[in-house]
Amino acid sequence: MTAPKPLSRTAPSTVSATSIVSSLLTVQTSGAGFTDLTAEIAKFVRDAGAREGAMTLFIRHTSASLTIQENADPTVLVDLATALDRLAPEDAGWRHDTEGPDDMPAHIKTMLTATSLHIPVLQGALALGTWQAIYLVEHRARPHRREIVLQFTGAVG
Repeated sequence: MTAPKPLSRTAPSTVSATSIVSSLLTVQTSGAGFTDLTAEIAKFVRDAGAREGAMTLFIRHTSASLTIQENADPTVLVDLATALDRLAPEDAGWRHDTEGPDDMPAHIKTMLTATSLHIPVLQGALALGTWQAIYLVEHRARPHRREIVLQFTGAVG
């Protein structure tokens, strides 16, 4: 039997979630890859006057996704793209290829990642870790116009 590890937790805080602030973010991608949205989402939180609550992002597409990943070493994003390409290669004999050979792999990659993210907002800021960033992941080879619904729920002021 191992000794219990020490834990610590801040005291609970309570706010009345009386506000919902929404916006639609449009992003023009340049093709497959990662687009860092962190600064834009942080700006939305500031513009909303958010104090305490929850930030939700939802991408309105089936061939692009959202993720929170490391922002310090760009090779992480390269390796993630490589892993997704290995999991859903273009040459796997997919039947659905209406928009080209990257069509079905893009749908699979979206299914393996996320179409929505939920991030706590504490003291007016996104509660992201030191090395975390919010990314739109474009899974299609050609550029696309992507829409992301931004919504903060909580206390403003």
